[in-house]
Amino acid sequence: MANLVSFIAKAYRDRGVAARIVRRIHELALGLGDVRIMGFCGTHEYTITYYGIRSLMPENVELVAGPGCPVCIVPAGYIDAAVRLALDGIEVYTYGDMYRVPGSEMSLADARAKGGRVSVVYGFADAVERARRSGRESVFFAVGFETTQPTVASRLARGDVPPNLSLLVAYRLTPPVMRHALEGGGVELSGVIAPGHVSAVIGSRAWSFLPMAYGVPAVVAGFEPVDVLLAVMEIVRQVREGRAELVNEYSRVVRPEGNVLAKRLTHACFEVVDSHWRGLGAIERSGLSLRRKFRRYDAIEEYGLDVTRGLDVRPGCRCHEVIVGKLKPTDCPLFLRACTPSKPQGPCMVSSEGTCSIWARFGGYRRLRGLA
Repeated sequence: MANLVSFIAKAYRDRGVAARIVRRIHELALGLGDVRIMGFCGTHEYTITYYGIRSLMPENVELVAGPGCPVCIVPAGYIDAAVRLALDGIEVYTYGDMYRVPGSEMSLADARAKGGRVSVVYGFADAVERARRSGRESVFFAVGFETTQPTVASRLARGDVPPNLSLLVAYRLTPPVMRHALEGGGVELSGVIAPGHVSAVIGSRAWSFLPMAYGVPAVVAGFEPVDVLLAVMEIVRQVREGRAELVNEYSRVVRPEGNVLAKRLTHACFEVVDSHWRGLGAIERSGLSLRRKFRRYDAIEEYGLDVTRGLDVRPGCRCHEVIVGKLKPTDCPLFLRACTPSKPQGPCMVSSEGTCSIWARFGGYRRLRGLA
């Protein structure tokens, strides 16, 4: 199995294959107007930037980042609530990407430096086992998109959560924010590269609204360089031919219906609600809340937390415009000046999937790199 995975990875990083696809993209783009393609997922942005894919594009094909960084869009009010819990002596379990994201005044890392109880975990199962062993009053900071939600739902559904562990739920759903970007975000797009990991759960059909309702071509794609190049080629082909269709390039992982069991478990434990996104405001039916039968695990109710207040956008920060493709990181006056990976002012500079963080680390490359 390891040899097969290695073979597949090498095939999707083959320099010769990549070069042929790039030539075809140039042929298809010839004579077209501007073609603006959004890579929804932060991992797609990593691939595009790390491998220098933008430098290979025709001048009229622009690749822009999307809102697919799950910790970048968590409202500051939730972080402030988690900080308060930690400083009050309650153990807060969080993902590593969430640890340094700034709230209104401080991050969970800052809270830990001030004596707060904060632990970084790999996932919910890790938090469950630690809480069970310690017996301490504990809270799991439940952030993420559709990929992480079933990991919590599966434990809740079978009653495998200790009574001393509750959930600060900040889960968000991806298709609604894509609708928001197209309808109210002031973003004009020629196509969307839909997220592969999320689609493995919700299914490729979840993105059919893009061509059907908005006339925007959509390609569900994997995360290797050839995956991304194939997605770009398909979108440019559809633009040239005047078509708008949904294509599943990532069929080796993603099925049209997605992971039916994972979706069923999530639906059993959570209900869809209107939710606030950091810097973007309220988006209809874009988040999750625990269903009534699981409300005993709701940290917001248990501790009387107010997550509606918080400083989402610090003065000068443009993260909220970067994540919907309005601006590039280099358009932000704070980028690599007041805001750096070691001293982030906005959430996009923290996460490994944050556009500003990716550009700060890898944005200087102007050539195809790292391919076989």
